Amino acid sequence: MTTFLGTKLAKIHFTSHFSEYYCIFARIKNKESHRTMEKAKQIPYRAIALDLDGTLTNHEKVVTPKTREALLKAASEGAVIILASGRPTYGIEPVAECLELQKRGGYILSYNGGNIVNAQTGEKLFTQFLPDEVIPVLYKYAREKNHALLGYAGNEIITEMPDDQYVKEESRINKMNIRKVENLMDALEPHPTKLLMTGDPSDMLKAEQELLDMVGDKMDVFRSAPFFLELVPKGIDKAKSLLRLLAKINLPPADMIAFGDGYNDLSMLKLAGMGVAMQNAAPEVRAEADYITLSNEEDGVAAALEHFCKK
Repeated sequence: MTTFLGTKLAKIHFTSHFSEYYCIFARIKNKESHRTMEKAKQIPYRAIALDLDGTLTNHEKVVTPKTREALLKAASEGAVIILASGRPTYGIEPVAECLELQKRGGYILSYNGGNIVNAQTGEKLFTQFLPDEVIPVLYKYAREKNHALLGYAGNEIITEMPDDQYVKEESRINKMNIRKVENLMDALEPHPTKLLMTGDPSDMLKAEQELLDMVGDKMDVFRSAPFFLELVPKGIDKAKSLLRLLAKINLPPADMIAFGDGYNDLSMLKLAGMGVAMQNAAPEVRAEADYITLSNEEDGVAAALEHFCKK
């Protein structure tokens, strides 16, 4: 026969164990919920392709702490960081160091994809050169039109027109010294990947069309900025080089988010599963983008990463 006191003690004993089990269960559920929330906050893309100037960096050509923190967080969660720029490799390396790509892994696409470099090992995964026969044609055209033409030699920009304002801008962007040469043809390193022609925007627009007519069957000619005319090997653009790299690391384009602001970013924005244009991007770029984020002066990259983490 169960006494009143025995029943009461049994209830207390049961209640005590129930409370203990409930607390354990609650802690487990809380941990699972926390893990689920953390997972939900991770960026849903496994590769992040970033243009540099006007996109990743601000007007001072630096990555702000907020944007750096957002990218380091994404990298720690497994995202592959890819720096895709028209800059020479030397001009991209300081940004790669800022984002710790040498330690964490990542890739550099320099010269608009003319070179692909493993940022951690320094291994060159792909390179392509301008055809030798087009270089004298480009040189002659630039001299006749009085446009500045420049090349790259190690950590220097070489040109016959060091005082050109747009040559100086290229120097500022890449933090590379300018070396004046008497004859660019003689000073160029063998088999360059890229040359750059500079001038007023209206002149570069005209030069783009004229050079496409002259050598467009042998090489690519396009503006990366209104005053910069990129002269690169045929078939070189950011999208094609990203396809090469993505195939190598076994990722489909749908798993990539890409950020850009310039004409030379259009192809990779169209390729990516999510193409993001900066608010400061050219109108044509914004029109083609899947999403428009804040400007490069307002941590637009960080804002977009945060936006997509919430989804």
